Amino acid sequence: MQSDAAYQADLGVIGGGPAGLMAAEQALDAGVRVSLYDGMPSLGRKFLMAGKSGLNITHSEPYATFKTHYKNDLAALQPHLDAFGPSDVTQWCETLGVPVFTGSSGRVFPTCMKASPLLRAWLNRLRDKGLSIHTRHRLIDWSHGSTHHAVFETPDGQVEATHKALVLALGGKSWPRLGSTGAWSSLFKDDPDRLAPFRPSNCGLMVAWSPRLRERFSGAPIKSIALSFNNQAFDNQKTRGDCILSAYGLEGSAIYPLSNSMARQVEETKAPAILTMDLMPDVTLDTLTKRLSRPRGKQSRPNHLRKTTRLTGVKAALLHEFSEPDLFDNPERLAARIKALPIPITGPRPIAEAISVSGGVRFDALTDDLMVRTRPGVFCAGEMLDWDAPTGGYLLTACLATGRSAGLGAVHWLHQSQGTNVDTAPSKDLS
Repeated sequence: MQSDAAYQADLGVIGGGPAGLMAAEQALDAGVRVSLYDGMPSLGRKFLMAGKSGLNITHSEPYATFKTHYKNDLAALQPHLDAFGPSDVTQWCETLGVPVFTGSSGRVFPTCMKASPLLRAWLNRLRDKGLSIHTRHRLIDWSHGSTHHAVFETPDGQVEATHKALVLALGGKSWPRLGSTGAWSSLFKDDPDRLAPFRPSNCGLMVAWSPRLRERFSGAPIKSIALSFNNQAFDNQKTRGDCILSAYGLEGSAIYPLSNSMARQVEETKAPAILTMDLMPDVTLDTLTKRLSRPRGKQSRPNHLRKTTRLTGVKAALLHEFSEPDLFDNPERLAARIKALPIPITGPRPIAEAISVSGGVRFDALTDDLMVRTRPGVFCAGEMLDWDAPTGGYLLTACLATGRSAGLGAVHWLHQSQGTNVDTAPSKDLS
């Protein structure tokens, strides 16, 4: 087993995504020597994939509204978001020489749209600050005491690194081909109560379509709809936008914010959860009822429905899929069904297909600065923590915020317990 000075920096950061890189930068700025490890051949692979069709870094809505998207996790995340929120993310991008713009939806993007220029600029800055980077280093074991020993599998065999403190930013369990396998959870085998089970989030939902609907409309976009889901944990969750009817069910931006809570209900009740779809969200129930009540005359029922509602294609097919035949002869009931179409969700897609996951290291297992209570000097950040957020910049913002907190926490701990000569004054100076 190899071991040399390259693996003996004050702080070891394990995980080269946004949370790990942000933690490393905080420590470097405080004068701490940092080595960063990642199991993949290059850093930030999931970050790059997320930005492939346009990197949504954060959201421009008022902060009071922004925070509400973290729902039940807000209490744990708020101190970190208060210290490094959406406006700080925007400033951070600009200090890297990557200007941003705000889209019509309020989402914030780099003007270049892609993640690769931002990541390249960030890594260049970190290298200039002295970051030592070790790729193809997969964590397989560790021990802790007055120092922390991390054992990595590398192409050249096993390597042991010794550090005074560690920041773990190992990701969740989605997108395993990009390095987020969740295998790190086995390293907490002595503290199983510290972990919450992984669950898919921001993922597609499964529906048992009829063969006819699946064959005819698989891949069809469902435009301009409103969705809602009622459950005890979150009251009435609502989204609006577009989604896609896939062979297995539903996917897309309007689906993802509801997916975690719907998956939990299916898991807990062992029964389908009901997703309610408003096929005509811009038309009131009263107006729709009046339209459907017009005399049909000699028109066929499908033609009458099409002319009065303009429902065609996949929307009309969905209405027929989840409506009994006699409902189409009752304008009041039909209007109510169009405004609240019940779709039984049988479960989420597999966790490997999810954009993100909930589950991981529980916040009650951590101190306020994200140190593992039972492992002094070990800090956790990013998606390996047990929290959930929708897409739209909320995921990335919280990863950066918790990475910053973990990095500052490690600096403070080194200063307090090891006597390391570092500056621990909190700062938002991102230059």
